[in-house]
Amino acid sequence: MPGTNISAAEVTHVSIHGFWLLLGDEELLLPFSEFPWFRQATIELLTTIEWPRPDHLYWPLLDVDLSIASIRNPENFPLVSAVSANPAPHPATPQAARC
Repeated sequence: MPGTNISAAEVTHVSIHGFWLLLGDEELLLPFSEFPWFRQATIELLTTIEWPRPDHLYWPLLDVDLSIASIRNPENFPLVSAVSANPAPHPATPQAARC
């Protein structure tokens, strides 16, 4: 299908402050302060990523959808999250979305 992205999204580094995500030839930082629903995620949860559209990412094991524009410019997107910045792990809690 024309325009279909054949590259994979890849987590390249994880620290206590956030994680780096490689999208094609662009690497983006997702700080936990801006994306708190990832703070308690395991490496498996962080690295299981789908890239269904050029402008959209999905973490199926976390049920988190993100617009790539919201990663590049989080200040332009209101945070909509069911978790606080320092949550206790709770797998049944619905996660979040930035659209």
